[in-house]
Amino acid sequence: MPACSEVPGEVAVTDSALRPGAGVDSPVFVISIAAQLSGMHAQTLRSYDRLGLVSPGRSPGGGRRYSARDIALLREVQRLSQEEGVNLAGIKRIIELEQLVDELKAKLDEYAQEVLAARAAAEQAAASVHASYRRDLVPVPRNQALVVWRPERQR
Repeated sequence: MPACSEVPGEVAVTDSALRPGAGVDSPVFVISIAAQLSGMHAQTLRSYDRLGLVSPGRSPGGGRRYSARDIALLREVQRLSQEEGVNLAGIKRIIELEQLVDELKAKLDEYAQEVLAARAAAEQAAASVHASYRRDLVPVPRNQALVVWRPERQR
């Protein structure tokens, strides 16, 4: 799901459209502006909040504050509902699964970084062990037999 999508005939909400220092997750839009930006009625936004489809931030007074990401999500809900014919329960499940996929991707990236760090540490440990080898000893492969000939002493 895009963080900030552009729908024909609607204003795109991007980082540059926000106040300085605000990101796509900063709750900055009051419900009337969010409704206008998403192309929906404010009551629809309240309904989606009650259903748990989109959960905006709250102001200290309790008013809803929507972020650019929330508005993109509202647009996606509208697209799924109107263009794809998905009911609200299905949309909620789609959103939950997409969030789960994002979380799992983040964990996978984290684990991949841990594996790379562990591999680098193992290589460094192996290099330090190899550096500590005595140079006067030479490893001989087992398939090459070493025979020492000692002639018998004559009496």
